[in-house]
Amino acid sequence: MTGPLTLAASAALLLAMGLWTNSVEAASTAAAPEAEVWSTLSTKADKGLLLDVTKAGARLVMVGERGHILFSDDQGKTWTQAKVPTRQLLTAVTFVDDKHGWAVGHDAQILASNDGGATWTKQFEDLSREAPLLDVWFENPQHGLAIGAYGAMLETSDGGQHWQDVGERLDNPDQLHLNGITRVKDAGLFVVGEQGTMYRSSDDGQTWETLQGPYEGSFFGVIGTAQPRTLLAYGLRGNLFRSTDFGDTWQQVELQAARGPLEFGLSNATLLDDGSLVLVGNGGTVLRSSDDGVTFSVFNRADRLALAGASGLSDGNLILVGQGGTHFAATTGAERAQP
Repeated sequence: MTGPLTLAASAALLLAMGLWTNSVEAASTAAAPEAEVWSTLSTKADKGLLLDVTKAGARLVMVGERGHILFSDDQGKTWTQAKVPTRQLLTAVTFVDDKHGWAVGHDAQILASNDGGATWTKQFEDLSREAPLLDVWFENPQHGLAIGAYGAMLETSDGGQHWQDVGERLDNPDQLHLNGITRVKDAGLFVVGEQGTMYRSSDDGQTWETLQGPYEGSFFGVIGTAQPRTLLAYGLRGNLFRSTDFGDTWQQVELQAARGPLEFGLSNATLLDDGSLVLVGNGGTVLRSSDDGVTFSVFNRADRLALAGASGLSDGNLILVGQGGTHFAATTGAERAQP
């Protein structure tokens, strides 16, 4: 990337794909030996485009362009690049404990690790979709869901040995893109996507209810808070909405930047160990809330680089990822030196 991303990370990925087919045929498949391609080792991998970062126990793991997955055991001071069986752009990563994790990306690829992100295997891909998976959620080391473009939803009940196409569980005749999935405390699962798409499930994804969203623009993500039945959905032009009743009703969260209302797209969110929330997006936007998402402080970093993910550090500060790789920030989002 040579300039700022023009939309939040999820939308940029979709636009970058160009023309797609609507093929939704899927089958559980292992990578064919002749198709096995490994990510290229690079000493500058932590400076390239990175789209998500998470924790595997005390370890940090991040994913991004060219199949790059990196991990750090010293809070980001140094990074080790994992050996990864793809060169496709990876869009999201999650861990259910300090060992078991999954990453998703283009070509509907799903990768898995059972050693905290040090090594990875390819569990699934479907080139015929010509579209990416954009988010992944796991309940435990066995049961998980991956979602993405054109209404894709895949499910596993055996840790990824088999993946089943379950997109038909959603009322999504136009195959709208699904951009984010989260668990809401004491309620269930919630999915958001383009054109204000919203779905919720109270039975871990076996059945889904379609909801009327609070606006018609695209949502790029959703996150449950520390409080029961409470969640935030976020998307284009700083649109941020909060619900305390699992999506029955919504209140818009007003975001005021230094020069007026925030108009940058929001691309990702994380719930920190202390219960506070951090959202990131275009224009170097970093939002933080210490009151369960009722209000947010707004900070736009001087470099204005697009941000795609965030995680907390052991000292209470933040690591941010996106355009330009990794960035270290104070709790407010302000730039700080590498720890």
